[in-house]
Formats: sequence, C-alpha cells, structure tokens
Amino acid sequence: MKKIKILIPVYNDWQSVFKLLENINSEVSTLDCEFSVIIVNDASTENRPEFSNDLSNLKSIQVINMKENRGHARCNAAGLKLINEKEDFDYVIPMDGDGEDRPEELSLLIEKIKEYPNAVVTANRVKRSEGFIFKFCYLAHKYLTLVFTGQTIKYGNYTCLPKRVVNEMVNEPATWSSFSGSLAKTVKDKKSIPSERGIRYFGPSKMSFINLLKHSLSIIAVFKITLLIRSTLFLIAYLFLIIGKISIITLIPVVGVIVMMLSVIVLSKRENIKEYNHSLENIKSIDKIK
Repeated sequence: MKKIKILIPVYNDWQSVFKLLENINSEVSTLDCEFSVIIVNDASTENRPEFSNDLSNLKSIQVINMKENRGHARCNAAGLKLINEKEDFDYVIPMDGDGEDRPEELSLLIEKIKEYPNAVVTANRVKRSEGFIFKFCYLAHKYLTLVFTGQTIKYGNYTCLPKRVVNEMVNEPATWSSFSGSLAKTVKDKKSIPSERGIRYFGPSKMSFINLLKHSLSIIAVFKITLLIRSTLFLIAYLFLIIGKISIITLIPVVGVIVMMLSVIVLSKRENIKEYNHSLENIKSIDKIK
C-alpha cells in the first residue's frame, strides 16, 4: 500500500483547515492508499482550536509549528524538506488549506499515479471560482510567463510528487521561492488531471494585489536568464521600431519591461539554497493531533 503525505501550509485559517481535514477524510475512504497529513503552521497569531472529530481514514496528523512567519511558498518548501528528511513516504500531495484545492479531486490524482507511478501529476486549472479582477490578473500572469520565459504553467501547489522528485526539489534553490516555478524547472515531462478551482470555505482571500504580483514575478524569476534574453531582444526591436516616434506614451512599454527585469533580478535572490538548507531550524514544536 502506497504511503501518501498531504502537505498543508496554514496561517491563522484554522477553521478552513479543519473543514478540509474532514473532507479529505471522507474522500480517501475508498482509496487503497495510506494517507497522513502534515500541516505547517506558519507562525499563526491565532491559537489553534482543539479538534475532536474522528478522522479514522487518516493514518496520522501532525502540526509543524514554525517560530517565524516566512510566507506561503517558504512554508510549503520547509514542509517538503521535513517530509523528505524525516518521513517514510511514496508520494507527497501539497494542498492549499482554504478549500480552493478540492479534495474531491484526490481520487483523480491517485488514479493517475496508478497509471503512471513514476510521474509527477499536476492538477491543471480548467475553471476558476475567483472574481473578474483576479481572473484577469491571472490571465495576464499566464501570458507574460509564456512570452518572456516560454513556460506554460497551469498548476499551483496541488500536485502529486513521487519521492524521487521531492528529493530533487528540496535540492533546487528555486523551491525556496516558488513551488510551481521550481517544479516546471525540475521536471519537464508531467502528467495532469483537469482541476476546477474550489470556492474558499470561509471568508475572502487574504492574497493582496501586491502579494499576487510578487507571487507571479517569483515564478518568472525562476527562468530569469531566459527572461533577460527575451526582454533585451524585445527592447532592441521595439526601440528600433519607434525611432523618430519617441514620446512618453511610446516609452511606457520600455519602462514596464525594464521594471519587470529589475523586479525579477531582485526576487531571484530569494532562491537561497543556504537559507533553504537551514529552514527546519525554524521549527518551534511538533504537535500530533492523531
């Protein structure tokens, strides 16, 4: 029987995480795998309430309490490193804790890894539940990523990673900054399932526009060499086309591309393997719920 670790980062949103655990427990009842859950608590400021529900279909549930808040991406990266070094497992399934990664799709992931046991399986988003502004920003991010890096990334954290790939990712500096960017860089051949983005269980998203922009540029920064080459070629070609027509309006694309290039250079410094190698030193305590 395959051993699967479900990895869930959380910051304060305990109500959603507990509901997610209940739904995971229900969904895995008919799946012939051993499921355990590892929750990485990113130094939440709200106390974790007691959880008394019977989650009989889950082998174990641990909460890893971090000393300092490092953000969602690094929380997820530290969880991968912990599992790789301390746990006995065959696969890891990272999930967001708010319900947007739907537990109903776990069975599709399991079916796919039975068909392709050595492959990474991604939950490729075919439908989103967010509002118009978020969808527009996401579409802009997707096309900017494609144009400037050549990468088409249709997935987030919700994936199924075999042990071999987890080991590769925890030795990749980009994982410390961007999970999906690191996965795209590390693994070229992936299988996928269609995924509908779920509706948050409770309350609005805590993702601000600035954080969304930072998240997008962090993915692009993983492929910074390609971006810098393509951006430079774009600037040369564009400036050649507007010779004699230079104005504030025609220079807007130039400024935009230069700002993006500088932002990516700054964000790429987050890919710090030394920090990542010491990330488990940020663990304060480990609670076993089950």
